[in-house]
Amino acid sequence: MSTPQNQTGISIACEADVPGIHALMMENLAARGGSLSASFSPEQIVAMLRAMPMVIARHEGEVIGFLMTSTCAGSREVPILRTMLEAYPGRDDAYVYGPICVAAGHRGQGLAQAMFAELRRQLPGREGILFVRRDNAASLRAHARMNLQEVACFTFRDSEHAVFAYIG
Repeated sequence: MSTPQNQTGISIACEADVPGIHALMMENLAARGGSLSASFSPEQIVAMLRAMPMVIARHEGEVIGFLMTSTCAGSREVPILRTMLEAYPGRDDAYVYGPICVAAGHRGQGLAQAMFAELRRQLPGREGILFVRRDNAASLRAHARMNLQEVACFTFRDSEHAVFAYIG
């Protein structure tokens, strides 16, 4: 859904959104005090959005949230995602959900749930698979509100992770 420049809206990302997505990702990496476990280059983000829908939240023209998706085959190049898919490979048509990120000043407004609803609308009937670090209480709460099913767990670099799945 598109929105006027002064409102917040949810839409499918395009290549013009990549700089905003990448900047928000870099701000929220675990190494910088955020909760994102992996980062992608702008080129990787472009490849991801060409292969699968990527949902964004925008406010006053600025990207304030993103929900990435990727194919399971393409995700195996990322060590933590490969480990997740070894713990739970999913159905034949499954895809990887995440990472999801909302800018700090816009959290608690339901944007993660709104992006998730748009993703499910884009990929009906397909299985999405994601992981959440066990020490990421905010993300665990957000995903519990989305009624996702815990299907497995794994350890990566001394951190415990829960694997969740859902059918769009």
